[in-house]
Amino acid sequence: MNLCTDQLAMLVADDEQLISVSALAADPLNSAMADQAEQYPLNHGRAEEIHLLDPDLVVTGRFHAGPTVDMLRRLDIPVVVFDPANSLEAIRENIARMGEVLGQPGRAAEIVRAFDQRLAMLEAPVMRPPRAALYFPNGYTRGEQTLLGDIVRTAGFANIASDAGVRTGAHMPLERLVLAEPDVIITGSRHDGKSRSENILQHPVLETAARWDRAHQLKTSDWVCGTPQALAAVERIGALRGTLMGGR
Repeated sequence: MNLCTDQLAMLVADDEQLISVSALAADPLNSAMADQAEQYPLNHGRAEEIHLLDPDLVVTGRFHAGPTVDMLRRLDIPVVVFDPANSLEAIRENIARMGEVLGQPGRAAEIVRAFDQRLAMLEAPVMRPPRAALYFPNGYTRGEQTLLGDIVRTAGFANIASDAGVRTGAHMPLERLVLAEPDVIITGSRHDGKSRSENILQHPVLETAARWDRAHQLKTSDWVCGTPQALAAVERIGALRGTLMGGR
């Protein structure tokens, strides 16, 4: 009943082991496994519908560990809660844990090995890394102690959030971003709605604030969850660094 743990479960689970995943897991804007999720009955994280499914186990994330989880446990339904991955290393740990939870340790170990092999091919130390600004709705940025921060570092960029003293996440005024003079600005996928929180991403200064190039959009589904898909974000950002440094 959680976007991120659903994807880990779909990666690791045996055939017919899962009886439902969350509706968010079938949303292609946020889920890297939306097509696969559509093969399962979808739930909306409500205790009543989960109870009617009569599961042997419920798997969810820390942000959903509230009244719904308390109610399910009072109904004697076992619930396993995962912390969100705040680094690439945490992805490995959560995959391994999901393997233990679902009784598929061997399959999880294979996924971790493939993850490590691909990561080793993408990691490239950079002597003078270019500076990136991460900028999202409501002017929110992410620091080094987040999954996206680790992705950006692994891809060979320095995060300007560190200069601002941001380690996890915080709001960054647009003026401060401009004065920081990042080499590139990285934003997320845009939604189709008219959310006021995204207005700041339409400000024309974002097209000119970066010293090297315009703002680049990163697929939200690549990095919002701690799954092996995060390596696609490392690859895309690393390719962007190569392009920018080649034209420097």
